[in-house]
Amino acid sequence: MKKIIIYGLSLMLLAVSSVSLTGCIEEVEPTSGATQEQVDASSSAVEGLLLAIPAYSINYWNSNYMFSFGYPGIMHIRDVETQDMAVYDDGSGYNWFQPWAENIHMGQDYVYGQFPWNFEYKMINSTNNLISTANRFIEEMDITSAEGEEEMLKYKAYIATARAYRAMVYLDLAREYEFLENDATSPYSPAGNNISGLTVPIVDETMTESEARNNPRATKADMEAFILADLDMAEEYISNLTMTTKTLPHLDAVYGLKARYYLWVEDYVNAEKYARLAIDNSSTKPMTESEALDTSTGFNDISKWMWGMQYTSETTNGYHLNWTSWMCNETTYGYASVAPVMIDAYIYSRISDTDWRKLMWKAPSGYTLYGKSSYVDDEVGESLMDYASLKFRPGSGDNSTYTIAAAVGVPLMRVEEMYFIEMEAVAQQGDLTRAKNLLETFMKNNRDTKYSCKVTSQDDVIEEIIFQKRIELWGEGQTFFDIKRLDYAVTRGYSGTNHLDAECLNTTTRPAWMNWVIVRLEGEGNTSVADYNNPDPTDAYIPWTE
Repeated sequence: MKKIIIYGLSLMLLAVSSVSLTGCIEEVEPTSGATQEQVDASSSAVEGLLLAIPAYSINYWNSNYMFSFGYPGIMHIRDVETQDMAVYDDGSGYNWFQPWAENIHMGQDYVYGQFPWNFEYKMINSTNNLISTANRFIEEMDITSAEGEEEMLKYKAYIATARAYRAMVYLDLAREYEFLENDATSPYSPAGNNISGLTVPIVDETMTESEARNNPRATKADMEAFILADLDMAEEYISNLTMTTKTLPHLDAVYGLKARYYLWVEDYVNAEKYARLAIDNSSTKPMTESEALDTSTGFNDISKWMWGMQYTSETTNGYHLNWTSWMCNETTYGYASVAPVMIDAYIYSRISDTDWRKLMWKAPSGYTLYGKSSYVDDEVGESLMDYASLKFRPGSGDNSTYTIAAAVGVPLMRVEEMYFIEMEAVAQQGDLTRAKNLLETFMKNNRDTKYSCKVTSQDDVIEEIIFQKRIELWGEGQTFFDIKRLDYAVTRGYSGTNHLDAECLNTTTRPAWMNWVIVRLEGEGNTSVADYNNPDPTDAYIPWTE
């Protein structure tokens, strides 16, 4: 197993300055976007910097590592760390996500930790570049005229959009790296320091290189304030953004980010408020059965969502370094064709047979649903494993031409998530009658006409809401956060499991592996982090055996 070899430089990339990184891993920079010379030459290049953010999100980090297909790859890491997703591997080594599923090589010295840390901070760097550049133009602007004020609002909208992106990434990072109590590790770093309440270092557009080299992990309180400031500014100015592409966040997505944020900080009144604002301001509705199960579009059409990423025929990164390669079992060329992704067998069994979402996975042999084994023709259905996903479809229904099959959208935020946040927030406030009514109304109107919520206690109502949310958002990288936040156990080892033997890890609390370890590169370049890392959870659990 390759370890990282780093020569002591911090990852903390600065807003406009250039910091060189050396080591055995070659980092691939996006070729799209504006250079600094272009920015200096024309203010229109700020728009290029803005569009470079979503362009970078689907770029690959390193072509030697097939798991590193950008932000979608990080979403996939989060999913295989839950119970909900199983990935088949016949021993041929095609499942590049096996370490995360098996909880091996999760320490600071391995490339598995370097990829998400580096990639997410480079996304932040892209937002910082835009913010600092746009602010410079605003400072030089004459806003005494109506035209000048209009120009200023345009740049404020660009900054607001970048800050929404930055808030999203910092919210992810904070929830990924924040140490929370569990059944296998304690809240002390390898150096013996208490790390309770610590998230990740904050790097903004004003930070200097010397500051970045002595930049401690932010407390949760400081991170909360930083993220909220970004979201407040985004909420105030993002409506002035004239670009309508859904690869950029708009006001509904900002409200959605606030709803996620307030769940994290346990402010359920505001979580409910902003989830409802996101719903009311969204131009999208919950996907219908026909839309979700369409074999040509299904879950690859960005127009059906609040916010997403979009591959084109020119940005698929070849055959393998893209979402479809890993998430679409129907392709004949991708990794999913040899390492198919499946829903957990127990979770599948718990879905009601009257819930049409159950058709998004192949039913076990001999099992029929609505008279079908799955929502595919018999020839395709027979070629797939039991429980295999049919949620994410190849572009235009083409399963062999990668430039077409991989030219799909990837969901970052769907309005359905907001309904479930609203339900949970109401239940967390103790209004169980209203929470159950919200859940039953959503399910009956959109997913299962015969649905009824049978449970009565607060904990059980919340768990039922989260379960239905897990089914709804399966494969979209969000369930990780709910499992960790709510201290839910992961159970992959049981009679009839479809997880591989080495991945049959059972916990009694949130898994220790959900407290991600900071890569050694950061500690070597940023002295304030070196002695405050999370403990290595590797091999903290013994695989279950029948």
